[in-house]
Amino acid sequence: MNNTALGVSLLAGTANVIMQLSFAPVGYGVLESKVDSGNLFRHPVKRTRTTLTYLAVATMGTDAERAAYRHAVNKSHAQVRSTATSPVAYNAFDPELQLWVAACLYKGFEDTQHAFLGVDAAPHYQEAAVFGTMLQVRPDMWPPDRQAFEAYWSTTLQEIRIDQDIRRYLTSLVDLEFLPSWLALIGRRFHRFMTTGFLPDHLRTEMQLPWAPKDQRRFDATLRAIGFVVRRLPGPVRRFPFNACLWDLRRRLRAGRPLT
Repeated sequence: MNNTALGVSLLAGTANVIMQLSFAPVGYGVLESKVDSGNLFRHPVKRTRTTLTYLAVATMGTDAERAAYRHAVNKSHAQVRSTATSPVAYNAFDPELQLWVAACLYKGFEDTQHAFLGVDAAPHYQEAAVFGTMLQVRPDMWPPDRQAFEAYWSTTLQEIRIDQDIRRYLTSLVDLEFLPSWLALIGRRFHRFMTTGFLPDHLRTEMQLPWAPKDQRRFDATLRAIGFVVRRLPGPVRRFPFNACLWDLRRRLRAGRPLT
């Protein structure tokens, strides 16, 4: 998958986060997390770097780099467990929850490859298991083929219901409330439009985000225009900032610095 990372896929990033956190145990794991360094609203740059580095290592890193990053992520995940007052039970080491997150990452990868490069991501389906197996998902848990994945995806997605607390948190992401107010104001409208466009219909409804046929036509036209440009960019430019995050990880490994 090392030639398929696309920086422009970040346009679908918040939609992918909504997919992941719409599953209540994952959502509350983030909402109630006591890991301060992973709080997007307190440390937006650090949190973003950590997430992008995970994706960079998963798609372009070596086995040794994946193992090192797994160890670093596990230190943070060890603190993410539900309490007696949590609305739902969760544990960041639960492979079933990690399977859902990995499935969302693959779906985002599939959608953006099609949208911006006009290619089918199916040939990379088996490789995408690394999104989960890099942590605690067992290889046998990854659906064996794309048809089995679609069955898992569709069934799980239709069972999802987003409650008020999770919706409020996710809406704050859509509206870029973790950014300085002036910057959020500049980007909010476009970000909301792109995020809504990349969401499955069911999650648009659960998030109470309106979407009309005219919005879909405008979204499709936007993707075509962006894709036209992206397909003409040199590979290193297309892969930024993921290649930069991988370079930073390797620098940190050599210097013995924290990875997350």
